[in-house]
Amino acid sequence: MDLEGLGVDFDLAEVGCQGKFVPVPKRKNNEGFPRKTLPAGLPPILPSWGEELEDYLTCIEQVPVHDLNSAQRFWPREPHPENLYHAEVSGVQTTIQVDRNPTTGELLGYKEEYLESTSEGKTSLSLRRPPGPAGQDVRGSSANFPFLPGGMEEVETMLSEDKTEFLDFEKDLLSVAPGMMEGMTFNDLDIAPKQKEPTLLNLADLMSAADLDEFNLGDDEDEGESKNEDHDQGHILSEVKLEKSESLENLVRIDEDRETERGVRVGGEGRREEWAVKVDVDHPVADFHQRIPDMAYKWEFELDVFQKQAILHLENHESVFVAAHTSAGKTVVAEYAIALSMKHMTRTVYTSPIKALSNQKYREFKQTFGEVGLITGDVQINQTASCLIMTTEILRSMLYNGSDVIRDLEWVVFDEVHYINDAERGVVWEEVLIMLPQHVHIILLSATVPNTLEFADWIGRTKKKKIFVISTLKRPVPLEHHLYTGTTGKTSNELFLIVDGKKNFLTSGYNKALEAKKEKSKSSQGFGPKGTRGGHPNKDKNIWISVIDMLKKKDKLPAVAFTFSKKKIDENAQNLLSKDLTTASEKSEIHIFFHSAIKKLKPPDQKLPQVLQMESLLKNGIGVHHSGILPILKEVVEMLFQRALVKILFSTETFAMGVNMPARTVVFDSIRKNDGTCFRDLLPGEYIQMAGRAGRRGLDTTGTVIILCKGDVPEMSDLHKMMLGKPTKLESQFRLTYSMILNLLRVEQLRVEDMMKRSFSEFHHQKDVSKHKVTIDQLHKQIAQIRPIECYLCSVDLEKYHESCRDYQCLRRKLQEVVLSHPAAIKALTAGRVIVISNSFHSNQLGIILNSTMAANNERVFTCLVLCDKNKSVKSQTEKVPGSEEVTPVTNTDLFLPEAPCGHDLVQVKAKDISTVTVKSIRVEANKIMDDIKKRQMPRFKDDPPGKSVTTATQELLRMVESNIHGLVGLDPVKDLHLRDIDLVEQFRSLQLIEDSFRGYQCINCPHFTEHFREHDRNVKLKEEYKHLKFLLSDESLMLLPEYEQRVQVLKHLNYIDENNAVQLKGRVACEISNHEIMITELVFENILTELHPTEIAALLSCVVFEQKNCSEPKLAPELVKGKDSILFIAQKITAHQRRCGMNLVGDYEDEFKFGLMEVVFEWARGLPFAEITGLTDVQEGIIVRCIQRLHETLRDVRNAARIIGDPVLYRKMEEASQMIKRDIVFAASLYTQ
Repeated sequence: MDLEGLGVDFDLAEVGCQGKFVPVPKRKNNEGFPRKTLPAGLPPILPSWGEELEDYLTCIEQVPVHDLNSAQRFWPREPHPENLYHAEVSGVQTTIQVDRNPTTGELLGYKEEYLESTSEGKTSLSLRRPPGPAGQDVRGSSANFPFLPGGMEEVETMLSEDKTEFLDFEKDLLSVAPGMMEGMTFNDLDIAPKQKEPTLLNLADLMSAADLDEFNLGDDEDEGESKNEDHDQGHILSEVKLEKSESLENLVRIDEDRETERGVRVGGEGRREEWAVKVDVDHPVADFHQRIPDMAYKWEFELDVFQKQAILHLENHESVFVAAHTSAGKTVVAEYAIALSMKHMTRTVYTSPIKALSNQKYREFKQTFGEVGLITGDVQINQTASCLIMTTEILRSMLYNGSDVIRDLEWVVFDEVHYINDAERGVVWEEVLIMLPQHVHIILLSATVPNTLEFADWIGRTKKKKIFVISTLKRPVPLEHHLYTGTTGKTSNELFLIVDGKKNFLTSGYNKALEAKKEKSKSSQGFGPKGTRGGHPNKDKNIWISVIDMLKKKDKLPAVAFTFSKKKIDENAQNLLSKDLTTASEKSEIHIFFHSAIKKLKPPDQKLPQVLQMESLLKNGIGVHHSGILPILKEVVEMLFQRALVKILFSTETFAMGVNMPARTVVFDSIRKNDGTCFRDLLPGEYIQMAGRAGRRGLDTTGTVIILCKGDVPEMSDLHKMMLGKPTKLESQFRLTYSMILNLLRVEQLRVEDMMKRSFSEFHHQKDVSKHKVTIDQLHKQIAQIRPIECYLCSVDLEKYHESCRDYQCLRRKLQEVVLSHPAAIKALTAGRVIVISNSFHSNQLGIILNSTMAANNERVFTCLVLCDKNKSVKSQTEKVPGSEEVTPVTNTDLFLPEAPCGHDLVQVKAKDISTVTVKSIRVEANKIMDDIKKRQMPRFKDDPPGKSVTTATQELLRMVESNIHGLVGLDPVKDLHLRDIDLVEQFRSLQLIEDSFRGYQCINCPHFTEHFREHDRNVKLKEEYKHLKFLLSDESLMLLPEYEQRVQVLKHLNYIDENNAVQLKGRVACEISNHEIMITELVFENILTELHPTEIAALLSCVVFEQKNCSEPKLAPELVKGKDSILFIAQKITAHQRRCGMNLVGDYEDEFKFGLMEVVFEWARGLPFAEITGLTDVQEGIIVRCIQRLHETLRDVRNAARIIGDPVLYRKMEEASQMIKRDIVFAASLYTQ
């Protein structure tokens, strides 16, 4: 390019290797200036690449990053102190509440109410705390605190009130914080403390006068005068000062007006709480529809009186307890509560004792209301519904975990409340009733029990709300009870009525049954009313065939046959395979329904032997129902029975707890059952519960109950007691569990002692608390007025003398009762023995034993002739006389000498009233003496002179007294009565030493000794009564407190809680587990489960859910054997800890784990079909299914535990194990939920 031709006076130079050109000045002589920088190279002023790389690798310190001036920058911050004074805006203290008519919903006005103060997050017990995550709204979380239980308002009051204490600022201040090992020490300070008296600061002095009115601190005069009292008296007075309370209730001042509104009745002898109100159901409710014009739910039939009364109280937002017979219509009350909650846009929880009943109720209520949910261990359906049906254990878990469902809960329905008598699960009912918040109303449905008022009174006292008891003995369909003695078709007419529809026991029917039995044998001796011998098993088939023929002939089908043995049920069903009770159309209907029910099962499961056998039985109209049957087959049987397609149903007593499934007839195969410990007759409550299934309301005029007399006819008395006796009372089965203790210990405001105090078992001890508090206040005032006895003699040793007298008299009575029950003493205490009597009516009076008898309480009572003053009657000692245990001074041991003329009396004394059994005996005519005295006690003969026998005995006694005024020699326990018990001999020696010490006391020389002794005795009694009442109001009086302390020690040894009872990580994990929480937690923390395969984990944990004692021995793999040994080792360790802490164990802890299904569960988790795993054991199919279902719940609990401790490996394995076992027929959907 010719740049000169263009008139350009610069050149272009190519730089680098990228083809870039830059302009350069043009020089005249530019021949030596290159037009390119390459390949000539860079200018000499720039370093080469190699040099730069070498410097970078060899001189690292010269890298720019190490240059502080360029790498580290500092930006100065400007101080803004005003930011420290920033405060969040306080929340509003009041809210506007709408006031509506509770019945019609009409708007009445508005009112302003104060809001409760709430804590942030999950640590508040208030319903106003923020809701939790959406995933925890139903089940809650173990990190949540439960909502404040109803009846525990004092908890919040305690948190807001200041306690009045006396603080010693030199001794009571802590230098080590709770939970810390070390703290601050002030010993090294150079400043020497001044020598002065410690200053006690009373916080009450800092309070206003209005606050002081809440406490009874005594008046000024009493305090001033008490300064002069001696040390002991001051000690007593310090005990009655206002103390720091150990119980939540003692910090609450009783508001009398409020308590009166809640049903507290104040009587002359103290405050008495009556929370149970009995409702009259004998008179009709005439104005029912006027009082409730717009019912929340209406039925097509007319309601009974008890149902109307219950609905009236539900409309008033009141809790009810409905006790009625089976099939009486108790469910109507529950249905109306559900309808009310839907109307009020709140929620109702319906609890049942068993899962099967929950499924049945879900189907029933869903057909009625539609919006119904179901929550069980493995099924959750429509959890946002207005009505939730669940087992009581699920509700307990929701309460402990602070479920948000509780916020909207208006009603909780407890069905089958008499199940609280169950020894294993009855405690759950009590826990739930105690933990329910105040805003939740309670509906209790139960069979007839004799102590409904007592139970309702306990609930009302616990929840501080009245419970209205509605109890009716009316049965919609009367029952007729029969004895059946037939054995073949020829004798099938031997049906004898023994109790008619009016509950009259017919002796004639019973005698006819005996005669019928006698006619079947040549000898009548084998058929008497022995009641314990059953019939021969081979004759069962003929008996049942004759029974069914008789029922069919009398049109008494369908029938339920209660049999108390699963094996016997299966045998009876097999014996009747040839019996056909259904028509062709019924067989077709059964076939269609059966196959539609099992069509969702896999083809191999549809061919299970039990399924095929059940199909053939059902087509003949025969059903079987017990725990060994597959759940889906039990549901098929129940539904076909409801359709009257099952004519005869062989069942265990669990069927009597189902929904309303009445039959026309109930048959008892036997009236004896095995309750797990022994064979016994049925209790009246059990018999009535099962017999109540007889009689269909609206279809039958009477229900028929038949008892089969296969062997001997039961005793008449046993039948009468069983059929017409009182049902079993509701009794507390409350017991402490580790889960309960840990769940309550994690909440600072709730104490285990308060849970125990509110249990039904403590009801009788706690119901008089208000009365005791009034009495304590009165005693407090009386003790404050006690003054020391001003006497220079009595002030020396009167108190010690009184204590010695009390010990002497107590020990003497105790020894007399023991010694006089000795055979040698009984032999000596015959008619004519002279004794010395001392009690509240006799003081060292001489008497003669005339006769001895045994009282009702197995205590020996002696009839004696006693010497006394004439014309002075002596009270008989047959009744317990108040004050008979009072302390009297042991000063005068001289015998009583009557004033002339001498008298006598006939009295009855006990062993404790005999102070001395003398060596003297008098020959007397005992019968004549007793007859003579009894005769002269009649008004007609009262002026007659005593007989010769009485006069002789009296004169002999008087002579003995006059000649031995200082006392007669008594029988020596060792020499005369030949006692060889070392402890008794030592106690007699102690008694003699105490008696000898009485002569050395100075107080007995006081001229006013008697008055001073009585005054001191009265003061001691006041103080003892005060201490006794304080004990009754304290936690130490709780029966379960020792066991609670022992269990806490076990938890501390196992590191579930620390020394301050704070729940540790192991305790938090145990709260997540619902079954055998200690064992499973130990397995998790010992890392035993993490090393196993998911199938092995499932097999190993099956031991905590399997309960059958006797089954075939499984064949276990080596890893399972190792895991089994680990479980037994941990169980033995836990047992050792429990025994070391003093717990009384019925059996060893390792006995609670059953390993019989480990092989079955292992193979099931590996994918083996159900038909094959049933061949690995003799356990029935239904029990296997129930075990695996419960195992799934346990695996889910362990999975949650792994999440808490942060173990992802165990969490993943638990998830895999759950998925492995959740398949096929074991987890087939319930027919009631489809």
